[in-house]
Amino acid sequence: MRADRPGPLRHAWLRKSLLLLLLAGLWEALARWQDNALLLPSALQTARAFAAGMLSGELPGYVAASLAVLVQAYALGVAGALVLTSLALGSRSGRDLLETLTAMFNPLPAIALLPLALLWFGLGRASLVFVLVHSVMWPLALNAYAGFGSVPETLRMAGRNVGLNGARLVFQVMIPAALPAMLSGLKIGWAFAWRTLIAAELVFGTTSGQGGLGWYIFQSRNELFTDKVFAGLAAVIAIGLLVEGLVFQTVERLTVRRWGMQRQAPGSPG
Repeated sequence: MRADRPGPLRHAWLRKSLLLLLLAGLWEALARWQDNALLLPSALQTARAFAAGMLSGELPGYVAASLAVLVQAYALGVAGALVLTSLALGSRSGRDLLETLTAMFNPLPAIALLPLALLWFGLGRASLVFVLVHSVMWPLALNAYAGFGSVPETLRMAGRNVGLNGARLVFQVMIPAALPAMLSGLKIGWAFAWRTLIAAELVFGTTSGQGGLGWYIFQSRNELFTDKVFAGLAAVIAIGLLVEGLVFQTVERLTVRRWGMQRQAPGSPG
């Protein structure tokens, strides 16, 4: 029997693009049926508002302000998580410290710390960085610790048998073996931090005299520019998709998938 040839929809990006077009068509139809741009602007109106904001430089300015805070806080959160994980791997007291702190703080929503952050650091970037570090640190520390703990003892013994000890064993055996769990923690921390940042900016707006993307959405809502509100939300989604597709999937493809440590989904690009 003749085998079926792969069709044009074998590419995941093409299937997802068609799905997005379908959703945009449904949105356009619903908006035209509602016929109230103040409550629900159409997809075309939102696209025009998005394009106008990008061309004027207004929207990129708000996006840049948000990403500047996010990158700083994300780096600090990753560093803190790695320190906690190193302590947990090095001693029993460090493990107890990590387990206690994560049990206390991981279930605590970062946005709930915003009143304390405002009290301690005032209305500025430091308050945002504080709540975002909280968003990143705990899920990454948990995943990294679980990843290192799941490294098989036979793999460690194999590394020692070929002469790997100390830092060489950690960097050439332990970290590659724990990388899938660490990448999962990095993605979770990124998602938590990104949505916490937008929520925090919606609450108290500008930092250091310059507003972020959440403030742009809030300000547009106050001025009844609903199409700009949707354009801001579209920017939030677009940045999330870009980071997931261009950063995390690229890292996964160059590391854990190439090493055969993660199964590739059917239809996904090689």
